Amino acid sequence: MKIERYDMIVIGAGPAGLSAAIEAAKHGMKPIVFDENARPGGQLFKQIHKFFGSKEHKAKIRGFKIGEELLAEAEEYGVKVVLNATVVGLYPEKEVTVKIGDEVKHYKGDSVLVATGASENMVNFKGWTLPGVIGAGAAQTMMNLHHIKPGNRVLMLGSGNVGLVVSFQLLQAGCEVVALADAAPRVGGYGVHAAKVARCGVPFYLSHTIVEAEGEDHVTGVTIGQVGPDWKVIPGTEKHFDVDTICLAVGLSPMAQLLKQAGVEMADTKGGHVPVCEEDGATSVPGIYAAGDVSGIEEASSAMIEGRMSGVAIACYLGYLTEEEKAKRMEELEAALDTLRQGMFAPKNRGKLVEKTEEGIDVSMNLLEKGYVADTEIERYPGVTSQKGIHPVIECTQNIPCNPCQDACPKGCIRIGKNITSLPVVDTEHECIGCGMCVASCSGQAIFLVQEDVEPGFGEVTLPYEFLPLPKTGDIGKALGRDGKEVCEAVVTKVRTAPAFDHTNLLTMKVPNDMLMKARFFQA
Repeated sequence: MKIERYDMIVIGAGPAGLSAAIEAAKHGMKPIVFDENARPGGQLFKQIHKFFGSKEHKAKIRGFKIGEELLAEAEEYGVKVVLNATVVGLYPEKEVTVKIGDEVKHYKGDSVLVATGASENMVNFKGWTLPGVIGAGAAQTMMNLHHIKPGNRVLMLGSGNVGLVVSFQLLQAGCEVVALADAAPRVGGYGVHAAKVARCGVPFYLSHTIVEAEGEDHVTGVTIGQVGPDWKVIPGTEKHFDVDTICLAVGLSPMAQLLKQAGVEMADTKGGHVPVCEEDGATSVPGIYAAGDVSGIEEASSAMIEGRMSGVAIACYLGYLTEEEKAKRMEELEAALDTLRQGMFAPKNRGKLVEKTEEGIDVSMNLLEKGYVADTEIERYPGVTSQKGIHPVIECTQNIPCNPCQDACPKGCIRIGKNITSLPVVDTEHECIGCGMCVASCSGQAIFLVQEDVEPGFGEVTLPYEFLPLPKTGDIGKALGRDGKEVCEAVVTKVRTAPAFDHTNLLTMKVPNDMLMKARFFQA
């Protein structure tokens, strides 16, 4: 039996696996990467939204573009990627068996990195096996890879970042999201993600779960109910929706089976059955490493850095780097990873109610319970100002690691500072020129331009718009508030597109002056 040998075998061509292979190749190694899919890049190619973080984390770049950049970098450094290759076993002596076509091939590595990612969780309820009940990741695959609408009327279960992001993308695909429910009492994902869904008119039902999916041979409706402190549905609180699709975004579980098979020490955690590993991904078995979601669920930005850290560690383990060289590179990568793990959504805060921002400002309870910041709460945040002339209004109300708006403004109107989790501040000493770069660059679509008295009694609001068909100048429609309800009539006065905006169009609408701080979405 022929066994091919490599100094590094990477299992999984997602953000962590590719990043690790690239980092190792930069130091002279010749890694091979296996992936069971027909296309490399993992989850990145389903992600059409812009990433958070800073420039070093590829902030304000859309996920699929980051995937394209990783693939180009992998090709540049000669990384060998084998697709449609399912790794079926990881055995002693770091032997890997891979099913390619109808043939099972054997490989041995001086090191193995497992970057297999995670799989979607499901929940059981009456009718959960009906066609039309799907995972949020599956819906994202259908829409963004295969350009197929998952359904027409959808109920989303889950208010974490996945549920919020996919809800917005369902709306972009032309689906109607009838409601977003979650058994938890508070929104689990970023408030800016929730806010952009809420202002499109999607109602949030927190402390609610699915009672039953209805239908004979496919979903025709769903009933949800409010849960009490014991997590059981309170009789009499049931609500019915006519839907053809139920989308589940109820968490992910690390796909760590190969690591367990290899005899790696495992731990049961709230995040799933995960390998016990060092910061650089080293497991209890020498030469076997883990990176990305398989070692604990985080964002793709973190997975890429973790992958690079494992690539550096493996290069040192095999003698391609000195300990000093490893330490220097790891210090850079650890600093970048630490930045992403700060703020309200840091690992240490998971499951906790954070009541005040780092600046000591009360967190919006309305945002956590209903998905949007109430009009009475919004002006407490430093990015929300009233001034003469055109100026930005930044409705960023949580400490999230993100700062593209600061870099985007050519006039220095927006200030975040060195700590990228700080709330943005509008610097009134610098004059806004209305270029809209801050609006287009905001990964959370939380920045608006406001100008009073464009004509007597009326002003203009410029907002981010990522729906088709694009409204045209002169179109008359409704201005919706943060809660998704109509606040007034609106007239489109301008629609701007530019390569620098990266498909975030800037829609300017005319509304009465007293609606400028309330109107946040245009509905034709």
